[in-house]
Amino acid sequence: MGPRIAAAPRTTRRESGAAVSETTEHDSAAESSVTRGARRYVALLRGVNVGGRNKLPMADLRDIFSAAGCSAVRTYIQSGNVVFQAGQDLAERAPEIVTESIRRQFGYETVVVVRSREELRQVAASNPFDTSGDPRFLQVAFLADTPDAEAVSRLDPRRSPPDAFAVQGRHVYLHYPNGVARSKLTNEYLAAQLQTASTMRNWRTVLTLLELVETP
Repeated sequence: MGPRIAAAPRTTRRESGAAVSETTEHDSAAESSVTRGARRYVALLRGVNVGGRNKLPMADLRDIFSAAGCSAVRTYIQSGNVVFQAGQDLAERAPEIVTESIRRQFGYETVVVVRSREELRQVAASNPFDTSGDPRFLQVAFLADTPDAEAVSRLDPRRSPPDAFAVQGRHVYLHYPNGVARSKLTNEYLAAQLQTASTMRNWRTVLTLLELVETP
């Protein structure tokens, strides 16, 4: 079975082969009032459902976004990837709203990073590494804030050869020719040196999220 993409509650289920998709049922008048002027965004959570820790059912995560006022909420796989619609003001407040809701309901702290559809397009178009190979060997670190030049200079290009990285604004592109598992270019290292929260996604996930955020 392929990765599961699901929508917020009040759903109908349609089965096609082995995959099950879920689509949200909206009242047309309510939907028009919520989505008027809204844009499409992706939210990325750090460290949920990893190794049995920080458990967060995706249905509950969709509920949290819907309760915050977001619409057309969908999730992709279990690592905390959310596609949603919202006005710009709500999208900017979403990280604080969602992290606080998770803290109250589940008792742990996490990081939420939001990117607009246009920003994710730019991320996908700007990878300086060869993207024709195995997408698992490419990662993107999505940063909460833009690091200054001094912080970027603290990153050591010789820390974990043959791994390489390139910083572009609020994103760090990483190439792991031998895989991620033993690399010293970790999310924790990036966050510590750049002094901002970070969450990483592999290239396949980045492209899938772009496809989802482009699809009404």
